[in-house]
Amino acid sequence: METLEVALGERSYPIHIGPDLLARADLLLPHVSQKKVVVVTNETVAPLYLQRLCATLSSGGVEVLPVILPDGEQFKNWETLNRVFDALLGALCERNTTLIALGGGVIGDMGGFAAACYQRGMPFIQVPTTLLSQVDSSVGGKTAINHPLGKNMIGAFYQPKLVLADISTLDTLPDRELKAGLAEIIKYGLIRDPEFFDWLEINLDKLLNRDRMAMVHAVQRSCANKAAVVAADERESGERVLLNLGHTFGHAIETGLGYGEWLHGEAVAAGTLIAAELSCRLGWIDAGIVARIERLFVRAGLPVMGPHLGVDRYLELMSHDKKVLDGKLRLVLLQRIGKAVVSDVATGAQIAEAIEVRCTKMGNI
Repeated sequence: METLEVALGERSYPIHIGPDLLARADLLLPHVSQKKVVVVTNETVAPLYLQRLCATLSSGGVEVLPVILPDGEQFKNWETLNRVFDALLGALCERNTTLIALGGGVIGDMGGFAAACYQRGMPFIQVPTTLLSQVDSSVGGKTAINHPLGKNMIGAFYQPKLVLADISTLDTLPDRELKAGLAEIIKYGLIRDPEFFDWLEINLDKLLNRDRMAMVHAVQRSCANKAAVVAADERESGERVLLNLGHTFGHAIETGLGYGEWLHGEAVAAGTLIAAELSCRLGWIDAGIVARIERLFVRAGLPVMGPHLGVDRYLELMSHDKKVLDGKLRLVLLQRIGKAVVSDVATGAQIAEAIEVRCTKMGNI
């Protein structure tokens, strides 16, 4: 098992990474403040891992109230979130009752947002079960739901007490979900860790084949990168913005197609290539670097072309991005592999050209 810490003073918390951690009562129980917990999960994950988690908690005399939600990005909304509040209120949960989010990024985001809101804040634990959630969304305290006009536009910064990343849960992860998680892993190499990018080029096939040692290393290295960024900039006023490489374009794809049509990692992959294309047009990286990035995403089985929504539609959706400042769109772009910057220097024409080149009618899953 690997253990990291997100260093946030009195709100610091550990990230445990390794196999068979759902059975480790010694890791979970110290972070449970009452003899009752609420486990928020979904219809896909519950049959696989809910009983295992309940058995671990029950071994410490903890009563478990499961809340099972529908599965999918299209359910990441107020209506579904209210089902969590209904369960919390119906069970007379108190401010110190712990909420555990067992699932992928949607469950982690909604569970964390519910915990942030209920009685103005209850403790919660992240137990991510997808590769994407283990390397990205479970770490850092971003919680949110979607709005028809934009992804993750309603939420709060609210840190968990613990992140328990059980690598064994990836054994049941569909190939498409596994590949989507690789998009966020590749992102860390691109924005701040060029040696990791080199390692991914060599070891990508091991990750695709779910090699246990390679997977632990990739998750650990990704979480270490994110933990360092979050510790330096918890509320995204500076360096943390760089974690959004490809996300401005990617969120436009998710919103424009309808939530759930493309997986988040798929949209981020295509969005990253748009950002790389724009970086090249600005003269910051050359076409060879763009090709190198594209090759890795192609090997990972991820889209490198976005869907044809039309430039005007992309720009309209991107205008709702959280990085917009004083009405001006800021984008995360690349100066080299391992060095990202946030910039507003690209003209509307340059952005439109990058979208046109990288978003065609062939851009589909």
